[in-house]
Amino acid sequence: MNDWPEQPEGARPMRHVQRRPQSPEYQQGYDQGQAYNQGQGYDQGRAYNPNFTQAQATGYDSGYSNGQVYGSPQSGGGHGSGGPGGPAGPGSRPTGPAPDWRKRIKIGSIVLVVGVLAWGVGTYAWAASQMRGEVDLSKVIERPSEGDCTTYLIVGSDSREGMTSEEKKKLHTGSAEGKRTDSMMILAACSSGNTMISLPRDSWVTIPSFVGSESGKQYPARGGSKLNAAYAMDGPELLVRTVEFNTGLRIDHYAEIGFAGFANIVDALGGVEMNIEKGFKDKNSGANFQAGEQTLDGEQALAFVRTRYAFAESDLARTKNQQKFLSALANQAATPGTILNPFRLYPTLGAGLDTLIVDKDMSLWDLGQMFFAMKSVNGGDGRSMNMPIAGSAPQGSLKWDMPKVKQLVEQIRNDQKVTVESNR
Repeated sequence: MNDWPEQPEGARPMRHVQRRPQSPEYQQGYDQGQAYNQGQGYDQGRAYNPNFTQAQATGYDSGYSNGQVYGSPQSGGGHGSGGPGGPAGPGSRPTGPAPDWRKRIKIGSIVLVVGVLAWGVGTYAWAASQMRGEVDLSKVIERPSEGDCTTYLIVGSDSREGMTSEEKKKLHTGSAEGKRTDSMMILAACSSGNTMISLPRDSWVTIPSFVGSESGKQYPARGGSKLNAAYAMDGPELLVRTVEFNTGLRIDHYAEIGFAGFANIVDALGGVEMNIEKGFKDKNSGANFQAGEQTLDGEQALAFVRTRYAFAESDLARTKNQQKFLSALANQAATPGTILNPFRLYPTLGAGLDTLIVDKDMSLWDLGQMFFAMKSVNGGDGRSMNMPIAGSAPQGSLKWDMPKVKQLVEQIRNDQKVTVESNR
């Protein structure tokens, strides 16, 4: 007996299902399935290809998820989070390449060097722009021939330019108009050793003939004059000509600083350490010092280098103190602690360059060389001395010992070690 129900009337026959053409993806899945069935292993089967889906294999999409976690990138292998090839789980180490520390250090070093160079170039350009190149040595006539050493004429003037009435009173400078030389030194920077020679302001010299820088008038030579009179008559150019005329030594560079600039530099450095061997007082300069190690501020430093009436040797004793202090000042200024520290370098440069007057050919490099030469004198690598003196001259002036002066100049011009001794 047939239990199947009879075909109802009007039933339609099933349409023939046409097989879809096989796609390349299907063929690839089929080939991989064959490889699996043939025992080549799971890893070479369909599961090995994470991008191979049911839809690709059969052309039919069931609509169900293939196990991928939504919102997370699918990782190969299908082993789940934290498994081989899966995404990193909590506490797992990064799987990226290790950092190249050599490359990072190299790049960091380059950036640091470029930054330091940029800072140095900027500082140099700024400082060079602040220098007052007002002295024209090309106007000096009948000059001696050049020597093997670089020579500087360093002048401390009693200029009160830019000082207020309170500052003049505090620094005991008085209120005299105009400018006069308060100290003069020749610094010879030589490979054989640096020498600092003080020129007493009361030196008895001849002021040679000259043409007035402002009047254009020709002035005849004047014998029997004090050295500081040359500066008062026609400024730095005539002073340089007078020094060259009386010594036979060519001056390569000129540097001058006034009272205010000198005191400000000392204060910007935080004071200058000095060892004063014997205490002294002077109401004219305001000096009041005890013997021993001490740090001088700007006001005290100016009093120290200006004092003359407290000493029996007067101007000669003062020149020795000036040399001693300037060497100590250069020794403290030309140090890495000042040069590499912008909080000390900029105030120091700013304090000095505003009142520092130099010749037109003097660069910031030349100025630095001058300071380092002064520093070496303080460190014992050079000599400091007064111009050799033969005795007194009229008007309380000092007469040079000319044979010794000529020997001294010859040694400097030929870059020989200075062996000449000063009488005082």
